[in-house]
Formats: sequence, structure tokens, C-alpha cells
Amino acid sequence: MAISRRTFLATTAVAGTELAATKVFAKTDKNSKIRCAVLGVNGRGTGHVHALENNPDAEVVVLCDPDEKVAGVRAEAFEKNYKHKFETETDLRRVMDRDDIDVVTIATPNHWHALATIWACQAGKDVYVEKPGSHNIFEGRKMIEAAKKYDRIVQHGVQLRSSPAIREGVQKLREGVIGDVYMARGLVFRTRGSIGNQPDQQQPPAHLDWNLWQGPAQERDFSKRLVHYNWHWHWDYGNGDVGNQGVHETDMCLWGLGVGLPSEVVAMGGKFLWDDDKETPELLSTNFYYPEENKMIQFEVRPWTTNDEGGAHVGNIFYGKDGYMVINGYSSYKTFLGPKREPGPSRHEGGEMGLHFANFLDAVKSRDADSLHGPVETAHTSSALAHLGNTAYRLGRKLTFDPKTETYVGDDEANQMLTRDYRGPFVVPAAV
Repeated sequence: MAISRRTFLATTAVAGTELAATKVFAKTDKNSKIRCAVLGVNGRGTGHVHALENNPDAEVVVLCDPDEKVAGVRAEAFEKNYKHKFETETDLRRVMDRDDIDVVTIATPNHWHALATIWACQAGKDVYVEKPGSHNIFEGRKMIEAAKKYDRIVQHGVQLRSSPAIREGVQKLREGVIGDVYMARGLVFRTRGSIGNQPDQQQPPAHLDWNLWQGPAQERDFSKRLVHYNWHWHWDYGNGDVGNQGVHETDMCLWGLGVGLPSEVVAMGGKFLWDDDKETPELLSTNFYYPEENKMIQFEVRPWTTNDEGGAHVGNIFYGKDGYMVINGYSSYKTFLGPKREPGPSRHEGGEMGLHFANFLDAVKSRDADSLHGPVETAHTSSALAHLGNTAYRLGRKLTFDPKTETYVGDDEANQMLTRDYRGPFVVPAAV
């Protein structure tokens, strides 16, 4: 049986074989559309299709999902909406093999994000990858290495970075509107109900390729507790809400404070409301400390929306010497100055999803990675913040982290959680 180039990549990458990109797409012809494939179309991928199809520079050619029923339903709906055919595929490796695909966008479960990004870079394709960019810290660094080695454009799906209002708010922080900024809070107060209980061993439906769905995660029996959304709350596939909605806010904390990875991490939380199948905590409160900059990040996830804080329930609050700034959602900021909380600069402006894809597609055409609003480096750091907090929670102790080496200091148990054991051909390679 003939072996495809993508299968070859999947197997030789295990041994760390260095691979060369086969081509570099440079979309300089304004009359030529960027041909796209969307990986994962059950949820977030539908937003990718809408953003791409509404951009005159792009067209979606392929919808790829290991659940062929999901892919078929989505293709039928999109064909009615956008008046053209959409091909469907179950195996993302066959998408990578295609010479007629310029861009892949990734809206799979978290555990596939890094490997799909690396494979796409190796295949000479540019990438838009949803948050979190990685499932663990090791994977995030490998994504950066792949993007650089193969000279690819990789955008992280944190669309608030393309919001004109939020970009203005960050500029105001840089200009000192609230004085010296010493702390940022990230808030995710979203109602997350019980997911119930399902048996451990069930037969996967015939329309789902369970082996492909699991990909690089540890092999296990199919269970309805995982597919299609509740994988978020299981460690092998998701990262809890801090690694789900929370990455928008961890990214905002880092961006607004102007910091990278922290040196000290402590976390506490648990399950308080539901006796269900979730493995990840319902409530998680994490502190990240930056001793050299004398700055701090507080991050909190709550499963029950009872109130906001300072005007934000999913968003951020920045504290400075002369006031504070509130960012609620993706597209607005407000400032409050002085002890009487006098209103300061504010702005609200929507449409950030389309703008974020437009920024990505412009960079694909220009080949200018520096023009990206959410480059691969930020995908690594904002996702890593979630991973650090989850590790501190799971180990139940304060952790000391070295941002330069991206390892925990004197803690072998924590360092084992920087990555995971991979299986079969679905491997995030040590050398990309």
C-alpha cells in the first residue's frame, strides 16, 4: 500500500526527523482567493466558516471533522447559506496532503491544537488556531519552533486583540491613564451546570472515527461524557474553563500588564455544586506573581453567575496607582479615576471576530508575521498561564517556575506535567 507524505510525517516525527516545508504560499495576487480548510466544525469552527466566507480574500474549500455526520450537516447548511459546495473530510492528514489548500483553521478539541498546527506548518500551510493554542506547556514551545522553522503565519484565536476598543484601552494603559499598573484580574463567571454521569465504556457511533478524535491523547474507551462538548472538563482533552473561556482573559492580563510567564504560582479550587463526571474544578482561583516587575495576576473561574465585579463578569480589571480599568467581554473598556471613581476614557466597538480573521489573512498575503495581532508566541504564553494554574491546583502546592527555561524549579513531579505521554503516530515531536 502506498504511504502518503502526511503518514510519513506522522511516523518519522516520532524519531525527531527534521522535515522541510514543501512550499511557501505568498498570496500577493489580489485576484486570487486564499483557499481554506476548517478543522473541527461542531462548534467554534462554524464561526471560522462565517468569518472566512464573509472576507473577500478567502473561500472555504474543505470542512474536516472526525464525525462525518457533523461534517455533512454543516456542509449542507453552509451550501445553502453561501451558495457553493463544501467538500468534507474526516482525516485531517488528508487535508494536509492537499496542494490546493493555503490555510487551515483549527477548532478541534484542545488536545489536537498543537499537533495540527505543527503538521500544517510542515506542510507549508498557514494556520489560525483556536484558544488555547496548546494543551500543555511543552506543546506551546513546539508550535513556536514550527512556525519559525517553516516560516509560517500562525494566528491565535483571541479576537479581543483585534478589537479597536481593546487596542485603544491597552494603549491608554501604556500611557499611564490609571498610573503605574500593578495588578490584573481575569474573571470567568459563567453558568456551567451539571454534565451528569455516563458509563465508562460505550460503543462509539458509526459516524465518529473515535481513533482520530482521540489523536495524541491517551487511548481510552468511548464515552458520551466526552463527545461532543464535555471533553473540556477532562484532563486528557481539555483544560477546564481557565483553558477554555479563560484563555481570552489570561491573554488580556498578560497583554495589559506587559509581562510574560510568572515566577510563582499558587491555586486553590474544587467542585462544590455538582456530583457529575467533570474532572476539572468548577471553581478555581489562581495567583501569578512577577517579583522582578513587582506585578501580579489574579484569575478566577466560577460556575455560577451570581454577580459581576466592578462591571465585569467575563473579562478583566486592571489596577493602577490612580484608578482602574474594566474590560467586560471582547469589545469595550471603561476607566475609573481617583478615590471618587470619576469616569475616565471608555469605548465600545464590536466586530472583532471578522477583524481578527482579516488581520490574519492580510498577514498571509504579505508574509509579515510581525503584523499579526495574536502571533504564535502569545498563544504559548496565554495558554501556559492556564496550564501553570491547573498544575498548581492538581499538585496542591505553591510552584516556583523559571520563565527562561520554562521548567519548574527543583520539582520533578511538576516538570512531568509540562507534557504528556503520546501514543501511536499522533505525536507532538520533540524536534519539529
